Amino acid sequence: MDFLLDPNIAYLILLAGILLGFLAIVTPGTGLLEAGAFICVVLAGYAVYNLSINWWALLLLAISVVPFIYAARQPKREMYLGLSILLLVLGSVFLFAVDGWRPAVNPLVAFLSSGLVSAFLWIAVRKSVQAASVRPAHDLEVLVGQSGEARTKVHDDGSVYVNGELWSAKSGSEIPAGSHIRVVRREGFVLVVEKEKTEKD
Repeated sequence: MDFLLDPNIAYLILLAGILLGFLAIVTPGTGLLEAGAFICVVLAGYAVYNLSINWWALLLLAISVVPFIYAARQPKREMYLGLSILLLVLGSVFLFAVDGWRPAVNPLVAFLSSGLVSAFLWIAVRKSVQAASVRPAHDLEVLVGQSGEARTKVHDDGSVYVNGELWSAKSGSEIPAGSHIRVVRREGFVLVVEKEKTEKD
């Protein structure tokens, strides 16, 4: 475990843990990101416990989570995401210290890794938030009330053509193939339809 006491390695593991943790916040559910973040944070915690650190930098890292969560929950809050990334970079670079406060991490390692993580977080988080806030492209509720045509006989089951697509359908009364229908409601992906009244009816 001595290799973990190299500030550069500890810094990279810490960054990996923070990156995985932030991604877990915006894309929860699988458990893989959470597990990876936990492992990295435990390993980085071992280094933090054994190496000289700047406590104010650790505080910056903790604070960086607040604007990140705020930005991740709502679109168009890039300012808070940028603030979170700035706090993350400053806190992680200055966390491991030599001579009381100077960063122990190699400046080139710090610059490259923090730059890559910042760019990735900026792009990935913004896209995730935008995707989560977009209304589904195919909102099934818009089918209710629309007219179409029965492609087969419709009763307990059948097929109808509505809004340019073929759908499974059912009806309370038998509807012959070729009849004009109207969507009354939907039950999952099955449309409940009725025969549309015409002037002949």
